Amino acid sequence: MSERDLLGYGGVWPDFTWPNGARLAVSVVVNFEEGAELQVGDGDPRSETMGEVISVVPPGKRDQGQEQIFGYGTRAGLWRMLAALDESAIRSTFLFCGRAVERLPELAKTIVARGHEPAVHGWRWRPHADYDDPEREAADIERCVEAIISATGQRPLGFFCRGGESPWTRELLAQRGFLYTSNGFDDDLPYWDRSPASGPLLVVPYALDSNDMKFFHPNGFVRAREMVDYVEDALGVLEDEAARGLPRLLNIGFHLRIVGRPARFAAFRDILRLLAGRRETIWIATRAEIAHAFSAAVPPLPR
Repeated sequence: MSERDLLGYGGVWPDFTWPNGARLAVSVVVNFEEGAELQVGDGDPRSETMGEVISVVPPGKRDQGQEQIFGYGTRAGLWRMLAALDESAIRSTFLFCGRAVERLPELAKTIVARGHEPAVHGWRWRPHADYDDPEREAADIERCVEAIISATGQRPLGFFCRGGESPWTRELLAQRGFLYTSNGFDDDLPYWDRSPASGPLLVVPYALDSNDMKFFHPNGFVRAREMVDYVEDALGVLEDEAARGLPRLLNIGFHLRIVGRPARFAAFRDILRLLAGRRETIWIATRAEIAHAFSAAVPPLPR
C-alpha cells in the first residue's frame, strides 16, 4: 500500500504573497470535454450516462440524446461563456481533452487566442486510473499535447484528468517537463510532490465543491444563485484567512454544457462579476501563472 500524505503543511504554511501583493489567488477553470466522452456512436462499447438526466438508453446502444447534451456545450454554451470572460477581463485555464480538440481545432484556437491557458485533460474524458500500463497512458498524454499544439500553437504546461491518476501518471508528467498537475483535492495551496524519480512535480490543487458539476448531482446546486452564494461564502472564509497573513488558493470549475445553459449561465456570469469586483484584493490568474508564482516563492526542498 502506498503511503498517503494526510499531514500536508501541518498548520504551518509558507509565508509569501502572490505577484500583485494579495494573499488569496483565484483560478477559474473551464472544462472542454465535448466530443471526448464515451459514446457508442463514436465506436465506444458504451455511452456516458451522466448528463441532465441519467440516461435510460441500454448499454451498447447509440445514445443520441447524450450526444446532443454534450454537443450543446460547444455549439452554444462556449460562445456565451467566452463573451462573459471577455466582459470581465478574466483569463481562465481551459482543460482540453485531446480528442475534443482534434475534432474542433478551430474552437481551441479561438479560446487560446483570447488569452486563455490550454492544459491537458487527457485524450478522452476518462479516469487515468483506468490505464493498465504506463506506455498506453504516455502515448495518450503525448497525443493530447500534440493536438493542443497543432490547434493553438501553444504547448500545455498543466494536467488534470477526470477521476484520479494512475500510479505512474506523475512520473510520466515529470519526465515530459510538465509544470504542474492538478489532480489534488487535498489543500488550499499548491505543494510539491517529491515522489517522481524524474524530479519534484508541483501539485496545483483543484476542487469539486466549488464546481458546476454539482448541478448534475442530487446533493448539489439547483438554482444558479446557489453556486454564486457558495463561491461567495468560500471567498469570505479565505479572505478572512488571507487577512491574517495566510496564503490561499480558491479553485472554481465550470463546464460548457452545464453553465453554458441559459438558466445556469447566471452562475458563471455572476461569479465572474463577483471576482472582477475584488480584483484589487485578490489575484485572479491562470493555473500556469499560479504554478510559476508559487515555484518562485516556495521552491522544492532538496531530496
